[in-house]
Amino acid sequence: MLGPVYFYAIVGGGLAGLQLALRLKEDVFFKGKKIAIIDPSFKITRDKTWCFWEKGHGRWDALITTQWQKGKFISNIADEHLDLTPYSYKMLASERFFEYALAEITTSEDFILIEDEISEIDPVTMKAIGKNNTYNATHFFDSRIPSEYYETQDYTRIYQHFKGYHIKSESPVFTPNQFTMMDFRLSYKNSTSFTYILPFSENEALIEYTFFTPYLTEETIYDEQLKKYISEYLKLDTYEILNEEQGIIPMTDFPFEKDNSAKITKIGTGGGWVKASTGYSFKHTEKKISKIIKNIKSGHKPSKDLFLRKYKFYDAIFLDVLARRNDKGEQIFSKFYQKNSVEEIFAYLDEETPFNEDLKIMFSLFDPEFIISFFRKFRL
Repeated sequence: MLGPVYFYAIVGGGLAGLQLALRLKEDVFFKGKKIAIIDPSFKITRDKTWCFWEKGHGRWDALITTQWQKGKFISNIADEHLDLTPYSYKMLASERFFEYALAEITTSEDFILIEDEISEIDPVTMKAIGKNNTYNATHFFDSRIPSEYYETQDYTRIYQHFKGYHIKSESPVFTPNQFTMMDFRLSYKNSTSFTYILPFSENEALIEYTFFTPYLTEETIYDEQLKKYISEYLKLDTYEILNEEQGIIPMTDFPFEKDNSAKITKIGTGGGWVKASTGYSFKHTEKKISKIIKNIKSGHKPSKDLFLRKYKFYDAIFLDVLARRNDKGEQIFSKFYQKNSVEEIFAYLDEETPFNEDLKIMFSLFDPEFIISFFRKFRL
């Protein structure tokens, strides 16, 4: 039985799916093309925040919670105060993005929101099979993570996993215009683990305890580390927890992009859009969608040149070092922030550096473990 037919079907109404839908809606080139967004639920929940850096004003400025022009990096071997100029570090709550995106998208008759869970997309018949119906489209943008990712042992897998407390204190303890990118002073059992602080005022902040490890841990560990940091480093005995958030972000060299084709484009986490060495995804998503739009309008396959091979190789080497020597994380990140300017760091992480600047970064991080990982990952 033939299901509904759409020009495009976006499988997944998360960050990538809705950012893509917004760009399609805004471009007259796509006017009149019926587009379905299929997701098990469009219920808006307050469950995450996204942070990103950018120069000057950005398209999301009306939605951001706050922004910072100064940061700091702290470890047992470094204490760096970071002037972010010309960048700002911005924070956006997921519920504000989803509320805005869904309100904008539903003003267009070209879009339809469908609550269903897709189990399979047949690349021959171009039919997506859901629990409630089947859907035909000329092109699918698919955010589902392939089952092979969970099954294979051929690629490096690091988890960025964290828990955060949004706290309010009676006494002023935070510096509102300065966030803490990483504080390694409280590490957990020789792992790459640190505290991340986003202050909203002198009395209020989001404090997250974060791991970059090849394993997960019990929830009680996050709570113990958060409470210990608040007590020993912030010197707070009494405070109110206003909200909590928790998450797991894959950091991997798994080749999600291999499933891209002329008729199916993998997007979001399922497309490998999370920066493998950092876990950041918001601005990478925005840039990759811009490339997809440009490709379509130029008559190319949507996924053409979405990835730069050299950065995937750099990230694979870094992840391999962390997987084998997770105790090295503090030392590596300390070198990164001590020996490079903020502009150099952000340009490198944004994948906007020429090869000579890549070499400068690499030499600043030098450790024999990188040589070992280079040859282990040379097959990429």
